[in-house]
Amino acid sequence: MTVETTDNAKHVVDKALASIGDLATLPEVTIRIIEIVEDPKSTARDLHEVIKNDPALSVKVLKVVNSAFYGLPGQVASVDRAIILLGLSAVKNIAIAASIARLFKGKRISEHFSAADLWRHSVAVAVAGRSLAKCSPHPVMTDEIFVAGLIHDIGSLVERQTHPDEFAEVIDRCMTSDINFLECERELIGADHQAFGAGLTVKWKFPRHLRAAVGFHHNPESLSVELQNMATIIQVADIMCCQEQIGFPLTARDGEITPAMLDTLGISQEQLDEIREALPEQVEDAEVSLSS
Repeated sequence: MTVETTDNAKHVVDKALASIGDLATLPEVTIRIIEIVEDPKSTARDLHEVIKNDPALSVKVLKVVNSAFYGLPGQVASVDRAIILLGLSAVKNIAIAASIARLFKGKRISEHFSAADLWRHSVAVAVAGRSLAKCSPHPVMTDEIFVAGLIHDIGSLVERQTHPDEFAEVIDRCMTSDINFLECERELIGADHQAFGAGLTVKWKFPRHLRAAVGFHHNPESLSVELQNMATIIQVADIMCCQEQIGFPLTARDGEITPAMLDTLGISQEQLDEIREALPEQVEDAEVSLSS
């Protein structure tokens, strides 16, 4: 699976990823956690050993587990208990979320864009995606969807760091015209945020379905059938959050949630409307639980 890019776009992405330093490197503990959960021989004890040696991460995991967003009865006082209640995969994804949050920092490069705006949008897409996954009859892990939502636009952070002037111009042009955001990125930067994001998730050694959701959330129909479901969930969530103007709203502002998309996910229009209505409060809960 590769993102459909021209040779020139691939060169632009490779050159950018070679120059971004800290953004390209997840914390060692997060990489180790991903390795543990991807290893079928791993146990909850293995995961607990890694997390307990990182006090800041332990606190973050317990904060998220005990937040309104997870809605567990009573307070969970230990990481061990959290792993038992939520499972290895969910705790892995909380750890990833904690690592990702630190990347959305930095100064505003345009009056229409800040990393904080993009973080709010990403949290909203994560929340909406999780709700869509819960409604869908198709088997999909809601916590994986949550991470996919958080990182779906991570390529924009690469663009902000490596092509700040061009990226600011993309944003300013899209604010004052009806030009498609991805087409404008390709014209001014040489590649779009999907291509940058896909390259970064390969560098991070993320699982294949997460890489697919990042690289194809604007065109999931280009994926194999097995990978389409998660990418389509993120596509629908992204369009919804741009329509609702939550955080940075430009990337999917001209998107439309079609009956075909809902059919693919097995979700009714009524369910979609309920998710949309509940979104603001749920985004607020998620932001509180993921804040440092």
